[in-house]
Amino acid sequence: MFGIGSTELIVILIVALIVIGPAKLPEMAKSLGKALGEFRRVSTDVKRTIEMEAEQEEQRQKTEQAHKELFPDEKKESASEKTVEAKADTSEAQSDQPAEPSSKDA
Repeated sequence: MFGIGSTELIVILIVALIVIGPAKLPEMAKSLGKALGEFRRVSTDVKRTIEMEAEQEEQRQKTEQAHKELFPDEKKESASEKTVEAKADTSEAQSDQPAEPSSKDA
């Protein structure tokens, strides 16, 4: 544990007993244990999150590669090309509609 031998651990406990005192030593040990447990839980959660993100990225890359293999001729359209096409479709649809009669004709 942390590369600390039994002799070093005993020296640390004796110094802590002298500095903190025998009355507060169990309370300090309990607080230290809780803090270490919380640190362990948080580090495990961070590790799990990083692994999950890496797996999702790997899956996305595999899906993208499979898509490229299945559809080699299909090129990816950028967002700007899609917007230009959508505007062109809208203007064509508007030009196909008959003009409304003016109020002078009525």
